[in-house]
Amino acid sequence: MAIVINAKLDEAVWNELRGLARATGRDVSVVLSEAVEEYLARRRARPDVRQHLEGSLSENEGLGKLLAR
Repeated sequence: MAIVINAKLDEAVWNELRGLARATGRDVSVVLSEAVEEYLARRRARPDVRQHLEGSLSENEGLGKLLAR
């Protein structure tokens, strides 16, 4: 069952979300649902694991952007 929501996003975030959906041939709602699921999974993780993950993601943000190209 799907729930309809109304949310406000920064325009740059919306454009990036829409671009990702187009690039992967998926609907924006599918990409958004996946992003929310990943966010919730990270929040459920043990605090020490989450802190390590967030630190690693932050340290390697530049590399991630290069790989995404």
